[in-house]
Amino acid sequence: MANTEIALKEAMMIEGALGVALVDVNSGMSLGAMGGGKDLDMAVAAAGNTDLVRAKLRVMEMLGLTGTIEDILTTLSTQYHVIRPLTAHSGAGLFLYLVLDRKRANLALARRQLQLVEAGLDL
Repeated sequence: MANTEIALKEAMMIEGALGVALVDVNSGMSLGAMGGGKDLDMAVAAAGNTDLVRAKLRVMEMLGLTGTIEDILTTLSTQYHVIRPLTAHSGAGLFLYLVLDRKRANLALARRQLQLVEAGLDL
């Protein structure tokens, strides 16, 4: 089992990773982040994507959907943004947020690797 810092480092090793954060969906606060830069403020992105996760959960509730969200994907012309809500009981209310360089990343492989990072998290 990996702690948050180790898990974030593992996520940053995913091919094409530009930034990663572990985010509390209730507060929008990042519990840890790596990467980013002047053009990618991970704290701002984490807070903004919290609204996206909340909205999706509300829609699922309104529709009576009983499944869980595996991930939410936003494709931009130069980046992929992957949101992965944690499914383990200890990670309830948290999500991993990964930003990838679209030219360097293999999306299917990155999603699988992020799943493995999640599975190894010890919260």
